[in-house]
Amino acid sequence: MKFHHVCIEALGHVVPERVVRSDELERQLRPLYGRLGRSVGRLEFMTGVRERRFWPNGTPPSAPASVAGTRAIAAAGIEPEIIGCVVNASVCRDFLEPSTAVIVHRKLGLSAQALAFDVSNACLGFLNGLAIVANMIELDQIRCGLVVSAECAEAFIENTIATLVGDNEPSSRRLKAAFPSLTIGSGAVAAVVVHEAISRNGHRLLGGSFATASQHWELCRGGPHSGVVDENAWSMETDAEKLKIEGCKLAAKAWDHGREQLGWSNGDVDRVFCHQVGEAHRRLLLETLDLPVDKDFETFSFLGNTGSASLPLGLALGIKGGFLVPGQKAALLGIGSGINCLCLGLDW
Repeated sequence: MKFHHVCIEALGHVVPERVVRSDELERQLRPLYGRLGRSVGRLEFMTGVRERRFWPNGTPPSAPASVAGTRAIAAAGIEPEIIGCVVNASVCRDFLEPSTAVIVHRKLGLSAQALAFDVSNACLGFLNGLAIVANMIELDQIRCGLVVSAECAEAFIENTIATLVGDNEPSSRRLKAAFPSLTIGSGAVAAVVVHEAISRNGHRLLGGSFATASQHWELCRGGPHSGVVDENAWSMETDAEKLKIEGCKLAAKAWDHGREQLGWSNGDVDRVFCHQVGEAHRRLLLETLDLPVDKDFETFSFLGNTGSASLPLGLALGIKGGFLVPGQKAALLGIGSGINCLCLGLDW
């Protein structure tokens, strides 16, 4: 895919104030660890996730998503009335119905003529939302769109720990399958995407490429399962090692095609923003794509895996901290369970 008239005008983000360390979570697992001969410290050692952030209990995704959206709109210097579409791309939602996007639409006071809908594609959702809005701008259906995501890890983590500790037949296999769930964190991010004709900054979204390996859809499955503490809570089982390997293989195919679409070589890339899972995934991905680690902006150590918000939240923090500056080219390398990959190029 190629975009000729699309700019990311501004981003807004919200990072929760409450910090939860990995060893805090593991201390809650001591009854299970004792039975399986595990020790506290394993989670950070294996994943590189030192801590993550949590919202206050009961926070609906639409609340921080709306705050991030408000900040993005303010940073873009636009009137909310010109937004023609708002897409919510988070895994977490306020309800199955209606869409979380319509709640964000209402909270932000957007136009009655603006589309509002959710896009669900695991951790790749935000990049999918960017591509959808960019295509709408290219087709001249809208001049401005907003993509938001807010992930809420609190109940998910609590349920995972309670399920593991309450397991009457604990096993190393079950702990291993649930271990990636303990890296999840909360965060919110939003991006204002505009037609170049109304852009003040000229930060161009150039296009990219996507790839799917649906034969691996079973490697990470999340949803309501029998036996959970709260029937509305979610649990997740992940074959982290195979997901990492197959995801990086697919990312290589998407990136090879993406570079062709963009006319880039690896040497043209100044900065990299990828989905932040953990240290092993990051290392293998960059090695597979032959991209240097010092070009990548890392957030998993202090935010954990924030799902669909992970990559764009890293982008927002990287811009804020001066890691990405005007005139540089950035690769947005998204991976989501399924497995799906979407690589986009950004000329900042």
